[in-house]
Amino acid sequence: MLKNDTVANNPSQNIEGKKKPKDFVPEGYIISTYEGGISASGWDEIKGDLNKDGLEDIVLIIKGTDKSKVIQNESRGQLDRNRRGIIVLLNKGDYYQLASENYTCFSSENEDGGVYFAPELSVSIEKGNLHIDYGHGRYGSWGYTFRYQNGDMELIGYDSYSSRGPVPQYEVSFNFLTRRKLTKDNLNKEDDGDNYEVKYKDTWETIKSNKLIKLSEIKDFDELELN
Repeated sequence: MLKNDTVANNPSQNIEGKKKPKDFVPEGYIISTYEGGISASGWDEIKGDLNKDGLEDIVLIIKGTDKSKVIQNESRGQLDRNRRGIIVLLNKGDYYQLASENYTCFSSENEDGGVYFAPELSVSIEKGNLHIDYGHGRYGSWGYTFRYQNGDMELIGYDSYSSRGPVPQYEVSFNFLTRRKLTKDNLNKEDDGDNYEVKYKDTWETIKSNKLIKLSEIKDFDELELN
């Protein structure tokens, strides 16, 4: 079951072309860059071919500039809690065309991580697909794979890896095109030390829903449930 009860409140997509990627950034937002961290590499403009036309398309991560969302934290100092979003642009040679946009689907980079740091966002284009990944250090990682089709970026895959330090716990993989889910459960997940042996038990399931989620419709990746 794919659960995304609340549709993002974003403007309707506009197929009008514009010369420069920055021209698509709405008022009240800036292009967000990231230098990289413990579990994610940095980004500026994310580039790659999303529609197999041989041209380099561009993905921008944007961030709100609402001053009321900048707070003072007792231990961390000033924190900008403005949410982040994404703009996907197709290169048409002498102009860019909007493929998908979502202004607020990502939390800020300054959220609380409890006793650990908050998950780190990473965005890339590989083999014609858009990858949105989260790294959480020793606790694992998870990622979403989108493909440009039907006038938007549609979610076609999801992969997660859970660990306890160096010891793998679970691996889960969704293929929404074949509607199959694979869960790999490490039967030795309670082992510890340098000589533990990973022993996975594979379980296959059929995904009931056949509707693909669109990137433009995701309100909050933190609340997106896939099961």
